Amino acid sequence: MSELGLNTVSFAGRAASSSQFKALYTEGMTLVEETASYLDGTGRAASKVLPRMASVLYAAESMRLTTRLMQMASWLLLQRAVNNGEMSRDQVISEKSKVRLDGFNVDRTAPGWLDLPEGFRELVERSLRLQNRIALLDREIYRPGEPSVVPDNENSVRAQLSLLRTAFAH
Repeated sequence: MSELGLNTVSFAGRAASSSQFKALYTEGMTLVEETASYLDGTGRAASKVLPRMASVLYAAESMRLTTRLMQMASWLLLQRAVNNGEMSRDQVISEKSKVRLDGFNVDRTAPGWLDLPEGFRELVERSLRLQNRIALLDREIYRPGEPSVVPDNENSVRAQLSLLRTAFAH
């Protein structure tokens, strides 16, 4: 490694151990709790009166939502463990291979999507935005040299703007 490489600062690495990470961690764990509470209470009651197509979609999407949230919570807990010195970076990398931060997209054009309760759709949307932010941070920390995948029909500036919109969306 060159002298220049020894002085390189990893902004993503610093961000992962900063107050921004603590806020991201809190946001993630709060979303897990909110979702569990919704699915056990309001969501359970709302799902019982949905039309058949929306009811099937609700069941499928609630499983995807809980899986997505558990994967994100796992990543956040691993990152917190490395930040607190409870695990080495190598241990986290080994465990992190079991965590999946992609592949949980939602088809908002699926029959019955608009019949789903608004509160449920909002939880899904929030989880997708959080997933994108965590996946981006993961790439920056653990795979900094790996280029982001950009579809052939999309230029890199548009892709970066999309990532920024996702990261700062409410």
